[in-house]
Amino acid sequence: MRNAHIDLYDAVARPVVAIGNDYPPGHLLPAHAHRRGQLLYGATGVMLVGTRDGDWVVPPQRAVWIPPGVAHEVRMQGVSTRSLYLEPGAGRPGTVCEVVDVSPLLRHLLLEAVEMPARYDEAGRDGALAALLLHEVARAPVLPLHIPLPREPRLAALCRAFVGAPDAARPPQAWADALHMSLRSFSRAFRRQTGMSYSEWRQRACVVLALPRLAAGAPVTAVALDFGYQSPAAFSTMFRRVLGRSPTEYLREP
Repeated sequence: MRNAHIDLYDAVARPVVAIGNDYPPGHLLPAHAHRRGQLLYGATGVMLVGTRDGDWVVPPQRAVWIPPGVAHEVRMQGVSTRSLYLEPGAGRPGTVCEVVDVSPLLRHLLLEAVEMPARYDEAGRDGALAALLLHEVARAPVLPLHIPLPREPRLAALCRAFVGAPDAARPPQAWADALHMSLRSFSRAFRRQTGMSYSEWRQRACVVLALPRLAAGAPVTAVALDFGYQSPAAFSTMFRRVLGRSPTEYLREP
C-alpha cells in the first residue's frame, strides 16, 4: 500500500502491515506512538528520529526499529519510506529504538511488501513473504547511530548543547568544570548516565550529526573543521573507528 496511514489498517488481522510513503525535505512527523512495532526504512534521504532516550540518524537505505508504544518524532529530509508495522511480540526485543543495517534480501522484501494488500493471503506467496520479513527484521544487525541522552538535567543540558553545536576539541575537563565536579566524578557520572565514556559518546555524536550533512553533499573537509577536528584525516579516522568505513565509503555503499 502506498501513501496510506497505519491507523486505517492497524486492526487488520495480519502480523505484518506494509506501507510506503513519500515525504518532502524538512517534513516533521510530530511525537506519536504506534500499537505495533515499526521498522521504518528510508529508500532515499535521511531520517532524524528523537525519543526521550536520545536521537537516532538513519542514513539512506538503512532502517530504524521503533518498539510498540514508544513515543517518537521523525524529521524527514527528502525520504521515500517503506514501513513494516508488526504486531507486538514480533520483530525485535527491547523497548529502545535501534538503527539497523538492511541486507539486500531485506531491502527487496521491503520493496515487495508495500505491493501487498492489507488482507494478504497468509497461505500464499504474500504470507510466505511476510513470514520471511519477520525473520529478517529480527536478525538485522544494529548500527551505532544513536546518541544516548542522560536523564540528569544538568548533564542532559550539556549534551543537548553539544548536539546543537558539536565541538570535538572541547575536553572533558571543561564539562566537569561546568558541573562543578572533579574529572573522575564526571567520568563516572557520564558513563552511568549514558552507558558510554565521554570520548566514546563524543565520537558517536559527531558521526551521527555529520551523516545528514554528508548525505546532503557537504564536503568532508567542511564538516570536519566545523566539528572542531584539526584535519579531514583526523575526522575520517574517527569516523572509520566508529562505523568501520570512511565517510565516502559509508555513504556510497547501500
